[in-house]
Amino acid sequence: MHQMGGVDAQDETAACLGDVDLLAALTACGALSEESAVRATRAHARAGGSLVDVLVRLGLCEEKVLAEAMAAVTGLPALSPEDVPETAVRAGGISVPFLREARVLPLAETEDAVTLACADPTDAFAARALSLVFGKPVRFVIATASAIEDGIARLYTPAAADTDGLGDTQFDITNTDVARLRESASEAPIVRFVERLIARAVDAGASDIHIEPLERQLRVRLRIDGMLADEEPAPLSSAPAIVSRVKILARLDIAERRLPQDGAIKMNVRGREIDFRVATTPVVHGEALVIRILDKSAVRLDLSDLGFDDDLLLRWKKVVDRPNGILLVTGPTGSGKSTTLYAALDRLNQPDRKIVTVEDPVEYKIDGLNQIQVKPDIGLDFARTLRSILRHDPDVVMVGEIRDGETARIAMQAALTGHLVLSTLHTNDAASAVTRLLDMGIEDYLVSSTVAAVMAQRLVRSLCPACRKPAHVPEALESVVAAQQRNGLPVALFEAAGCPSCRGTGYRGRTVIAELMVLDEKLRRAVLSRGDASQVRAVAISSGMETLYENGVRRAFAGVTSYDEVLRVAQDVSGEQ
Repeated sequence: MHQMGGVDAQDETAACLGDVDLLAALTACGALSEESAVRATRAHARAGGSLVDVLVRLGLCEEKVLAEAMAAVTGLPALSPEDVPETAVRAGGISVPFLREARVLPLAETEDAVTLACADPTDAFAARALSLVFGKPVRFVIATASAIEDGIARLYTPAAADTDGLGDTQFDITNTDVARLRESASEAPIVRFVERLIARAVDAGASDIHIEPLERQLRVRLRIDGMLADEEPAPLSSAPAIVSRVKILARLDIAERRLPQDGAIKMNVRGREIDFRVATTPVVHGEALVIRILDKSAVRLDLSDLGFDDDLLLRWKKVVDRPNGILLVTGPTGSGKSTTLYAALDRLNQPDRKIVTVEDPVEYKIDGLNQIQVKPDIGLDFARTLRSILRHDPDVVMVGEIRDGETARIAMQAALTGHLVLSTLHTNDAASAVTRLLDMGIEDYLVSSTVAAVMAQRLVRSLCPACRKPAHVPEALESVVAAQQRNGLPVALFEAAGCPSCRGTGYRGRTVIAELMVLDEKLRRAVLSRGDASQVRAVAISSGMETLYENGVRRAFAGVTSYDEVLRVAQDVSGEQ
């Protein structure tokens, strides 16, 4: 552990920071506006308690920014990963509920003092109480509340701590009336479980939370970097209350358990306002639900930040800057298609352009765009909405997905009349997008004259730079190695290992691999001759298209991802894995 300075709890004038000083510091560094500071002061006067809590709960300041400002103003050090011990300090001698309530985490104990991570050094009561517990002065290190909660869960909490108390919420789901269900959903253990689950998911960078009732337990999983990971399960008896709690937050009907429902939640988590999409569906043992996390602050809308390699990015920017035509992004669900389209729209979002989007649902609201949510139940589908917006004189149109021939035909007519149209298709590769449009009944001459480019993409997990290790190069890549050597490029591969910074997975974050098919004369002739996907693909490769597999292998040799990840989402041209 590196040297951590601190302040004795007994010296309150040095250890405790006045609320006014904190607000002044946040305002001075631009983390808080003067208007927000006034709001915080008023809310704190009414609610009392910790000013730090008020700032985070109102979403006025992100907890990371708040911790940095707190450290700067107090002169206390900030928590670093090496500060967190491998084992608990005085395990069993400290009340875990108190640690959570006070938001403190013991880091180290010496003969002279004990070092604690804290989220709020202004809490003099917590400092005095802990000084009495340890019988010695305490020294503080500033940390975010989420870092403290993670440390408490790992060091002080038994495996099922987060489900503590849930087993008391038992009832027969078939005979429960709505009033009792609502009452159960409002009980403290249920509320605490849902809040902590959502906070953990946001902290982990998860894209979805899956809650599924099985025969003997309520399975909880987070989708992190595209892969599902188990969380601690909850008692099956608590499932109705947990699902009802989420339904209440999403304004859904808690009495309806026979039909699927969709809803939305907007809430502050760690000082950030985050949108959630909720979908429920009846299953054999109750109701399953998925909570999709739409954290706009975590979405990168600059094309240069998405992970495309330089050559492909340059070519994609050129087609995005075209004045008209159709640009398609293809791939399965969860391959990043919408993010790529949003990034392209961000590039095109200029005052001299009118951009209209038709989406289902509108995932991220972006200033400067006219975004329309389709509502098929009242007849407002993609085709009808698209016909309407073309009368509003847009320059750029984004259609969330081309699902049928009518929508495709209207999009192509828009491209023919001078509009730039961006959309997605669910196909496995770029060449299949052309044949998919032909299968929808679109004339070959319309496809060849309007489609400017098709990009197929996948998301692969990025290797953790802190723990990646050299990997064996398979014989199948010998020709690639030879080509790399001739061009003076890297010839080593890496594989996942696992360390604390990547939660033991060996991967941290995701990046994109893609193939970009720009329609030239050869490809247009192949479309007009109604060639199948393999024929169109062969022509595209002969014209210089780098396939998904080839792009992935190149990224693997660059050390960005592993060869196993490439094989998980792509295959070579011959179809051999």
